Amino acid sequence: MEGKNYVMNDEGEYGKYVVQTLHAPAVSPEFAEIYKQWGNRLLWIDSKVVPGAFQMNMTWYHSAPDMRPLYKHDEHSHDYAELIGFIGSNPEDPYDLGGVIEVGINGEMHRLTKSSIIFMPPGMKHLPLSIISLDRPILHFSISMNPEYTYTPTDESEGTITV
Repeated sequence: MEGKNYVMNDEGEYGKYVVQTLHAPAVSPEFAEIYKQWGNRLLWIDSKVVPGAFQMNMTWYHSAPDMRPLYKHDEHSHDYAELIGFIGSNPEDPYDLGGVIEVGINGEMHRLTKSSIIFMPPGMKHLPLSIISLDRPILHFSISMNPEYTYTPTDESEGTITV
């Protein structure tokens, strides 16, 4: 590898495409305080952070609060496709989730005990979401094929919400 020029981290001409710090959207102080009870948001990218990007975020779940479902994780849908993932942190058995996550998919409740990626087609109702138990941290992510994270609550009287 000698003789090559390397650019470190987010430097150089194309470093603007490398996100290494949290650029989360603004949330209410109440939601931010409650969110800390179960997770540490790690990274967030969307078209506001990097022009042209689609939306993705990642959180380490570290606790299983008594709150079920998790605050602000009510059933909703999107007009775009979304991937939702839950990845265990056991390097000896990466498919062991290290806990139990409950997630609704179109009204059907699923209990996850293995590392999982869930595909949500456009219009598919999903959630609520609960952390039932947690033996070790779980990496959670969602990828929205949209420049921003927007959703329409099942109770459509609220209209579409942009985060």
